[in-house]
Amino acid sequence: MLAIVNMGTKEIFESKPKLGISACLLGQKVRFDGSHKREPFLIELFRKFVEWIPICPEVEVGMGVPRESVRLVGALTNPSMIAEKSGKDWTEAMNRFAAKRMREITENHLSGYVFKKNSPSCGMERVRVYNSKGMPVRQGRGLFAAALMNHWPLLPVEEEGRLYDLKLRENFIERVFAYHRWLQASSERKSPGALVRFHTSHKYMLLAHSQRHYRQLGRLVAAAKQRSLAAAYDDYGRVFMEALAVHATAKTHANVLDHMMGYFSKQLTAPERQELVQLIGDFRRQLIPLIAPITLMRHYSKKYQVEYLQGQLYLEPSPKELMLRNHV
Repeated sequence: MLAIVNMGTKEIFESKPKLGISACLLGQKVRFDGSHKREPFLIELFRKFVEWIPICPEVEVGMGVPRESVRLVGALTNPSMIAEKSGKDWTEAMNRFAAKRMREITENHLSGYVFKKNSPSCGMERVRVYNSKGMPVRQGRGLFAAALMNHWPLLPVEEEGRLYDLKLRENFIERVFAYHRWLQASSERKSPGALVRFHTSHKYMLLAHSQRHYRQLGRLVAAAKQRSLAAAYDDYGRVFMEALAVHATAKTHANVLDHMMGYFSKQLTAPERQELVQLIGDFRRQLIPLIAPITLMRHYSKKYQVEYLQGQLYLEPSPKELMLRNHV
């Protein structure tokens, strides 16, 4: 189910971000009973902006459809995958499959992954693991999901159920597009200047998530000339994605908007300043969505030709058609 695409860097990154996904979520009838778990919002909302790479580990490992259901048994940190009725042990086969797929997925330059919740192969968290007494503990992770998350600890991942939380959805998609940009930046000619430009364009996005990480990234950029570029890029990418995994709050967003307003505050008329200050204050109190002050910030950045702000990806971190900031 995973298409292996051999493409040049230019072609890869002119295309949409590629996201892995549990195949059943796209409507493929691959579940143990021959059914699917199609999630319309994943297909209909995102189909114009991402390319889905469907994977069903249980089918691809050879279990077939329909099939005997399996469950995780044993230690939480290293469970076995056992067929419920026959007792067949699929652990080794699944681990071999996962290792093979990690190599193949690498060639697809994934920017994220959406897992099927509760699945013994694909569940990201709170998967049932049965102890020696046959009692389930909801603290496990599916074998394939665990392999992928261990292999790519910075890859944005989520479960379909958690994406119904609009704040989690907004954070996930922001990270997906940010990671896609970082993959592109990392694939191009590396230089301290290129790293500075990437860091600069993400300044306010980073500040909205974590001032501590932003300062750490600034030190990494400043020291890039004194160390190997490969090491500088590796460290930057790790801290960059760690920063975006910290959830921004109404307070941190409002602080960023206050800072950005300072670039043209003196040029605003009294009514313009009052309106913008009011919008930021209303958002801080969660009376209006983030898109309201953001829209006005974009308008004034263009009106007063503040090129630095116009280059800030914070003002449009993902396609506006997704309307993610209408809900936070």
